[in-house]
Amino acid sequence: MTAQRKAPTPRAARATAAAVAAVAAIAAPLTIAATANATDPAVEAGITVEKVDGMPADFAAGVDVSSVLSLEESGVVFRDDRGRPADLFTVLADHGVNYVRVRVWNDPWDASGHGYGGGNVDVDRAVEIGERATAAGLGVLVDFHYSDFWADPKKQKAPKAWAGLDATQTADAVGEFTRDALTAFQDAGVDVGMVQVGNETNNGIAGVECQSADAVREPWGPDNPWAPCMDVYRAGSLAVSAVYPDALVALHFTDPQNGRMATYADLLDQAGVPYDVFAASWYAFWHGTTANLTATLKGIADTYDKLVMVAETSWAYTTDELDGWTNTAPGTGTPVTAYPATVEGQATAVRDAVQAVVDVGDAGIGVFYWEPAWLPVGPPSDVVANRVAWEAHGSGWASSFAGEYDPDDAGVWFGGSSWDNQAMFAPDGTPLDSLRVFQYARTGAHARPVASTPPITVEAGDALGLPATVTVTTWDGGTSQQAVTWSDAASWVRGGGTYTIPGVTADGLPVTVTVTVTVDGVDTTTNYVRNSTFAWEAAGSESWTLTGDVAGADAKLAWPAEGGYDGDSWLAWWSTTPTTFTASQTITGVPAGSYELKATAQGKWNGSAATLWADTADVDGSAPLDFWGWRSFRTTTVPVQVGADGVVTVGTTVSLTPFDDPGDAGDTLESWGSVDLVTLQRTLTSSVDKSDLLDAIAQAEAVERAEWTAASLATLDDALAVGRVVVAASEATAQDVADAAALVLDAVDALVADASTPPTPTPTPRPTWAPSPRPTATPTGQPTAEPTGTPTAAPTGTPTSTPTGTPSASATPTPTTTAAGPSITATKAVARPGEQVTVTATGVTGAQVEVGIASTYRRLAVVPVVDGTATVTVTVPTDLAPGVHHLQLRDLSGTVLAQVEIVVQGAALAATGDDVAAPVTLAALLVMLGAAAVVVAARRGRTRARHAIR
Repeated sequence: MTAQRKAPTPRAARATAAAVAAVAAIAAPLTIAATANATDPAVEAGITVEKVDGMPADFAAGVDVSSVLSLEESGVVFRDDRGRPADLFTVLADHGVNYVRVRVWNDPWDASGHGYGGGNVDVDRAVEIGERATAAGLGVLVDFHYSDFWADPKKQKAPKAWAGLDATQTADAVGEFTRDALTAFQDAGVDVGMVQVGNETNNGIAGVECQSADAVREPWGPDNPWAPCMDVYRAGSLAVSAVYPDALVALHFTDPQNGRMATYADLLDQAGVPYDVFAASWYAFWHGTTANLTATLKGIADTYDKLVMVAETSWAYTTDELDGWTNTAPGTGTPVTAYPATVEGQATAVRDAVQAVVDVGDAGIGVFYWEPAWLPVGPPSDVVANRVAWEAHGSGWASSFAGEYDPDDAGVWFGGSSWDNQAMFAPDGTPLDSLRVFQYARTGAHARPVASTPPITVEAGDALGLPATVTVTTWDGGTSQQAVTWSDAASWVRGGGTYTIPGVTADGLPVTVTVTVTVDGVDTTTNYVRNSTFAWEAAGSESWTLTGDVAGADAKLAWPAEGGYDGDSWLAWWSTTPTTFTASQTITGVPAGSYELKATAQGKWNGSAATLWADTADVDGSAPLDFWGWRSFRTTTVPVQVGADGVVTVGTTVSLTPFDDPGDAGDTLESWGSVDLVTLQRTLTSSVDKSDLLDAIAQAEAVERAEWTAASLATLDDALAVGRVVVAASEATAQDVADAAALVLDAVDALVADASTPPTPTPTPRPTWAPSPRPTATPTGQPTAEPTGTPTAAPTGTPTSTPTGTPSASATPTPTTTAAGPSITATKAVARPGEQVTVTATGVTGAQVEVGIASTYRRLAVVPVVDGTATVTVTVPTDLAPGVHHLQLRDLSGTVLAQVEIVVQGAALAATGDDVAAPVTLAALLVMLGAAAVVVAARRGRTRARHAIR
C-alpha cells in the first residue's frame, strides 16, 4: 500500500532552554521562511526554472560534498553570492539545501599515510564534514561504501582489512564497522537523519558478489545468488538502528532503466531485510527518462511500502575542461544532449529529477545532487601545480597511491576532478544560479531580461556606428528595443582589431557589442583553413590530404568524436607500431601579413613526436603539439608570415614510436590522439610596449570585488573597458597606453571599502523522519543485531593521525618541487593576514623569478636570482581568506616552478578582540548545543510525517 502521512511525535529537546536563549540573544533574529504556496509568483533570477507543484515543505534538497576537506586543503575558497569568502555549508544552507550526504571509506590510505584521493574520506574526515553540516543546520546522510575506495556497479572491492573473509564474516564486519563509525558521528553530535548501507550495490556489496544479471525472484532461499548480499544489508541496517534508532536506512542502486530495480526490491522483501528508503542514482547522461524514473520508484513504493528518493544526480553547466584533467561528460558513452550544457540546463535537469520524485506521491522524499562543490584546484594552465595538490591532498578523483588498491582503474587513470564542469560553483568558488534550484523549484523562477545587439564590422577610419538601441529579451521570449548608453571606451579604438564595448540600457541592463575593425577588408576573425574541424567531406573533394603511412597509423579524417573539442569529428590516429603520417592543405588568396596558426590536440603520447607547421614562400614555422591524455585538450600556436603570393601550406606531422609504458597497466605499446579546430587568422599587432598596461589590468582584475562599494567598482569597470580596448588596438600610441594604465591604476587606488556586513542566511526547513519498526528477532540463520567482537579501536590500517604532509604551526613547511627542479621553503607554515614570511628558493635558473600566493593567484614580489638562489620576505595579504593556500615560485612567464603550503588563520593582525569575540562566543554555544541548537526533530511510525521545523 502507499505510504501515508502521520502526525509527528516530538523528539526530546537537544539543548537546555538557557542555552537556546543565549544563542538567541547573540544570533537573533533568526526566522525560518515559510514554504511558498501555490499563489506565490515566480521570483526573478538569473535563470528560468519551472515550479514543481506539490513539492513538500520537508522535501530533502540534498547535496554530496564529500570532497570538501581535500579541496580546502588544496587552496579552494568558497564564496557567497557577492564573492566574499564563506563557509561552504553556510552557503549551501542559504541557497535552499537542507541535507548533506557524505561518503565513508574504511581505510583510503596506503601504509605510508598517502591518501587515495576523492577527498580521502575515512570515518574521521566524514565526521568532520558531518559536524560542519550540523552546525549549519543541515541534516546528514551517511553513505557507507564498505570499501577503501570507490564502490559502484563496476566494482565493490572489499576493504584491505576484510580481504579473505567469506560472506558471513563480511556481514559481521559490516555490522561492527557501521556501529563503530556511527558511534563516532553520535559522539561528535552529528545530526544523522539517514544512513545508506552500501553504494550503488547492483552487483554486490563489501566485496560480496551478487551480480545484477543473477537477480531472479524465484526460488528464494539460501541458494539464491543474492542471499549472501542480503546478510550484509541486514547486518548494516541493524547496526544503524543500534546507534541511531531514529535514522532512516537507505539501500542504494543505480540505473532505473535497466528494468531490474523492481527485482532488487522483491528480493529484499522476500529476504526480510529491514530498511526504509529505496534510493536510486539517476543521471540523465545514462539512465533514461524521468517518466521511467517515476514509474520505477512508484512501483517499488506502492508494492513494498517503501520511501523512495534519488540519491545521486547531476548535469554539466559547461563542456569546458577546467583543471587540466579530462571531464566525465561529455565523453565516450556520456553525451551531453538531454539538456543544454548551461547553468539553466543544469538547473532544469535537477528540477526535472525533483518533479519525477514528487510525482511518486507521498513516498517520494528527496533528491541529492552529487558533488556540486568539486571545483578545480587551479586552471588548466597550472596543471603541474594542480597535480601536486591532487597527489598531496586527495583533491582529484584518485591519486597515484590508489593504484596499490585499485590497479585497473585508479592505477591507470589517476588525476584531477572529472566533475568540475558539473559543479554548481564557478571555478573561483562563487555560487552559480543553479545552486538555488531547490528554492526555485518551490517557487518557480523567471530569468531577468537580457540586452543584446549583433556584432559590427567597419573599415579602419570609418565611424564605428554603435547602435542607439539594443534588443531586450524577456524570459518568455518577448523582445523590445531599449535606448543604450555606450562606454567612453569606444573613443579609444585605434586601427584594426576586435574590440568589446560595454554599455547600459535605459533600464540599467548591461550590454556589450563586439566591433571588428578591418584593414583593407581583412579582419582578425576570418579563418582561412578549410574544414578546420575535419567534418565529413565527399570523396574527391576533401580539404585535407593524408600522406605517409596512413594505414599503419590507422589515421582517419572525420573520425567521429562524441564530445569532440569543436563539433563531432576530428583527425585521429591509433598505432602500436612505429609509423609517420602527415595531414596538410595548401591555402591560396591569403592577404599578405602576420597570422597565427592554431590547433588543439589530445591523446596518449608514449615518447612520440607531432608538430603543427606552416610553410610560406619566405618563412617556415613549426611547434610541437602537446598531449596530456584523453580529452585533456591543449592548443598549440605557430606564428606565420604570409608573403605577397598569398600562398601558405599548413599541416601536422605525426611520428609514432610507441613503447611499453610501465606506469600504464594493460594499455601498453600504443600511441593515439587527435587534432581538432585548426585555424589560420590574421594578427594585427602594435609595436608599442603594453606591458605596463597589462600589469595594471591584472592588478585590477585581482581585486576582491566583494570588499568594495558598487559605485567605486563601476568606475573601475569603466577604466578596465578602456584598458582592454587599448590592448586590442593595433595602432595605439605610447601615450594611449600610458594614459590607459594611469586610468586603471587611479581607479584601483580610488576604490572605497564596503562597510556593509553579510546578511544572515535564512535556512530552508530540513526533513526529519523516523524509521519503520525494526524486527525484534532475526530470521533463522541470519546474523544477530549486535555481532560480538566489536573492535575497541579504528579498523586495521586506518591512520591514527593526520596523513604525512599536514603542516603544524611550529614546523617549517616541507618544500614542494619536481625532480631535479627548483625548491621553495618558507619560514612559517601558519600565518595570519598581514604577517611577514620569508621565502627561499633554490635550484633556480634565470635572472629573476616571482613569488606569489595562490588561491586566486596574486604576485607578491619579483626577486633577483643569485647563484641559483632567491630570497625575499613577503607579507600575507590582509584580505586573504582563512584556509590552506600555496606560496608559489614562478618564472616571469607565469609558469609554476615550485610551491609550498601555508595555512592562513583567523583575522588580520590588526583585528581587535572585539572583532572576533561574538563569533567565538557563538561557536562555543553551538558546540554546547551539539551543533544543532534549535532544531526540533520528530518521530514517525511506519511512514514519514512531513512537517516544518519549528
